[in-house]
Amino acid sequence: MSQLTATRKVAIVGAGAVGSTIAYACQIHAVASTIALYDIDFAKVNAQVLDLRHGSMFAPPVTIVGGDRVAVCADADVVVITAGARQRPGQSRMALAGRNVALCHELVPRLLEVAPEAILLPVTNPVDVITTAVLEASGLPAHRVIGSGTVLDSSRLRALISERAGVGVPSVRAYIAGEHGDSAVPLWSGAYIGSVPVSDWVAGGVRVFTDQVRGDIARAVTAAAYEVIAGKGATNYAIGLAMAHLLEVILRDQRLILPVSSLVEDFHGITGTCMSLPRLVGRAGAGAVEPVVPAPEEIEQLRCSAAQITKACRDLRL
Repeated sequence: MSQLTATRKVAIVGAGAVGSTIAYACQIHAVASTIALYDIDFAKVNAQVLDLRHGSMFAPPVTIVGGDRVAVCADADVVVITAGARQRPGQSRMALAGRNVALCHELVPRLLEVAPEAILLPVTNPVDVITTAVLEASGLPAHRVIGSGTVLDSSRLRALISERAGVGVPSVRAYIAGEHGDSAVPLWSGAYIGSVPVSDWVAGGVRVFTDQVRGDIARAVTAAAYEVIAGKGATNYAIGLAMAHLLEVILRDQRLILPVSSLVEDFHGITGTCMSLPRLVGRAGAGAVEPVVPAPEEIEQLRCSAAQITKACRDLRL
């Protein structure tokens, strides 16, 4: 275990499918030396902690603790917030907003009492609205509140591009931006396979990523969570891996470009909105937005996406 890992604690609020899977992914990747699970349901959180501990022989050395009191999160470097109403089959993420915003307003001050130096990482949906609520409830500088945003959406996009192109996913660089939801925007203008723009990728003398194909891929990314939820009730494995990766980037100060949700200030006319854009992420939290210049139609789509998030926030008086 590295020295950086040896001094780090991650606290995860919510021991349901998402929270427990994030804990599991962090355990097997040795993201931190201590993983703390907090949930008001003592029987559930205790069972999750026991189950994780029972696999300790087969994973790197990580201390796993849990409980139904917020004190278990004390002195965490990052607090991941997954608690909240769960998305039901066919339900939009925005439909969850009211209940989950109220929960954040009650929970966040208590978390900061025990972990005042923590970076807060909301995962609860609708994540852009919840990120706004956490930022408001915490009073923290914007760089210390990082929503999970479209990190997972971008992974889905890269997987679909790689499948069509017949290359490994690591050879693809592409981002989903805007809302983590129905108005998400694929940034095709900045999408590459190796050093080749996705729109120029050719196989057998034929251009692969036509407008039709790109449209199909974009719709598949947006619909992905609905399909998983319809089949098994929740998404958990991919978001668990995505958040373990994001936590590793933060705790090990890897300074990678990731499409996290954070407060946007004057990006092509978008300001005062928490939404996803490719940003530099490291130990200090969410850094500068990548100096990307989307295509004109993408900028317009991003403005529309920002407007939807802003309206939802205003309706909730955020």
